[in-house]
Amino acid sequence: MMLEIHTKDRGCQSPFIIFIKTNNMKNIFRIDPKTLQPKPINVVGKIIVITIIVTTVLGSILFYSGYKLGKNVLLSLSEEEKLIVIQEYNKFSEDKLIEKLKELNIKFPHIVLAQAKLETGNFTSKVFRENNNLFGMREAHQRITTAKGTENNHAYYHTWYESVLDYSFYQCKYLSNITTEELYFDYLSQSYAENPNYVSILKDMINRENLKMRFGSSK
Repeated sequence: MMLEIHTKDRGCQSPFIIFIKTNNMKNIFRIDPKTLQPKPINVVGKIIVITIIVTTVLGSILFYSGYKLGKNVLLSLSEEEKLIVIQEYNKFSEDKLIEKLKELNIKFPHIVLAQAKLETGNFTSKVFRENNNLFGMREAHQRITTAKGTENNHAYYHTWYESVLDYSFYQCKYLSNITTEELYFDYLSQSYAENPNYVSILKDMINRENLKMRFGSSK
C-alpha cells in the first residue's frame, strides 16, 4: 500500500490537516496536536476544508494577477493620463459622499448628509469649491484634523474626502456618547449652528428628500 501525504499547517497550537492517498482512495484527517493521532474528517468537513483551500488559492492568484495588471497599466500611463486618473478619483459626487459616510461608519449619516447639502448650498458654495470643505468646518486646534490650514475663513483640504474624514474626527471627539437623533440635533443647535433655524431646516430637508432611504432606513 502506497501513502501520499500532504499537510496544511493552520498555525501554532492548531491541528494539522493531512491528505492521505491510499491506492486510489483519498481521505482527509486532522492530527490532534496533543496526541498526534489522526482523526478522520466527515464528508461535510472535507467539503469545507477543500472549499477553504480552493478559495484561498484562487483569491491569491486573482489578487496577484489584478495587482500586476493594475501596476502595469499605471506604469504605462503618461503623466497627463495619470493626472486624469487622479482627478477622476478625486471628483466629487453625492453618491461618493454617501459611500464615504457608510465606509467611515458615520453616526446618523442622513443628518450629516443634510448638513453637507445645507452648508454648501447643495455643493455649489465657494468654500466647498475652493476649500473642499463640505461642512463649513473651521480649522481645529484641540483635536486631530485633516485640515491643511485656513482659507476663506474656513478650514481647507486637499480633497473633499479629507473633509469627511475631519468630520468623523469631530464626531468621535464631541458626539461619541450621543445615542439619539434628538440629542444629536440638540448638540448641533447649541454647539455647531450659527443659524437659529439650522435644525428645523435639516429636519425639513431630511423628510422632503427622504435622506434616510439613501442609507437603507425609513425610520
